[in-house]
Amino acid sequence: MLANDSVIVINAGSSSIKFSMYSGAALDLTMRGKIENLYSGVAHFIAQDAADSVVGERHWRDGPLDHEGGMRFLIDFAQTHLDGHRVVAVGHRIVHGGVAHSRPQLLDAAVLDELQKLIPLAPLHLPHNLAPVRSVLAMAPHVPQIGCFDTAFHVGQPAAAQEFALPSNITDLGVRRYGFHGLSYEYIASVLPQAEPGLAHARVVAAHLGNGASMCAMDAGRSMASTMGFTAVDGLPMGTRCGALDPGVVLYLMQELGMDVAAVQKLMYQQSGLLGVSGISSDMRTLEQSDDPRARKAIDLMVYRIGRELGSLAAALGGLDALVFSGGIGENSVALRAAVCRDAAWLGVQLDADANAANPRGIARISKADSKVAVWVVPANEELMIARHALEVVEAA
Repeated sequence: MLANDSVIVINAGSSSIKFSMYSGAALDLTMRGKIENLYSGVAHFIAQDAADSVVGERHWRDGPLDHEGGMRFLIDFAQTHLDGHRVVAVGHRIVHGGVAHSRPQLLDAAVLDELQKLIPLAPLHLPHNLAPVRSVLAMAPHVPQIGCFDTAFHVGQPAAAQEFALPSNITDLGVRRYGFHGLSYEYIASVLPQAEPGLAHARVVAAHLGNGASMCAMDAGRSMASTMGFTAVDGLPMGTRCGALDPGVVLYLMQELGMDVAAVQKLMYQQSGLLGVSGISSDMRTLEQSDDPRARKAIDLMVYRIGRELGSLAAALGGLDALVFSGGIGENSVALRAAVCRDAAWLGVQLDADANAANPRGIARISKADSKVAVWVVPANEELMIARHALEVVEAA
């Protein structure tokens, strides 16, 4: 890859499109940006260079902007702001690859048709992941596109970690635990041994805590168990998602309260979690600044559930050598990290209060030197992981 060759990474959500551009053999970040508020309100685009200087900004005040319109704008913007760079690949975060798509791969119309069939497994995510791929295929068909699947990192888990106790005629249809946030965990597994070589073969639990939240048990960098299962609504309470829920509750909601499938889905994905418990906000920063007891209740529930899952994942590993915090909440909430580590003292966790309070911006250890379990903060970087995979695929083609 030449110095002016670049990989563009697209991470499309339900109401936003984030993009990053990485250049040269070292995949240095040269530009990043996002379009927010798609479909509602005033859509806003902003792009920044590697020094965080704004290189482009726009608002759409003449009506809602959809994914197709957003991608059309981004492609036009890229073509006029490449500054001599040649795009050799576009990498996409695809939340679900099912059983068949277990590694990064080139995306074409046939693969898109296969992924379209997986939408019932991730109905609120996958359609938005696929929309930009179709847009680029239509507007720049000569550019290779690579799909990187959030489920792929977990494919090698032990069979028992992936199976539900259901009849085989159901599990044979693909009803199993997939796990998500795999790109984030794969990045953590790749950089943690660089920070502390002794962790290359260690038992690590990583917590990706953001609006979406999950935890993963890794042994020598391989996924062994995860809190998310068949869908990305399982496991921990999240910003607006409920996390683990007794299946009987769903039956109760439908049989006794008369809720239909759409209403239950909206409840579990959009009206629960921190927002549902607090009745205030899905944003941890807002809750931590509030003196409303409901805010404290929501935070305490999340801390409790993290502790419960930490014990479960440590058991799956047969012990614990390191705990890693990542994601927006994991990287920025001093109080949540302190609470989780306090409750994990029984595992041998000893937090360095000063190191934690310093709220490091990069990869940093925040546990005491003699802590049996090392505690680290590793900023999430799914985009760089996607860029690496995209480059590998096009170079191997």
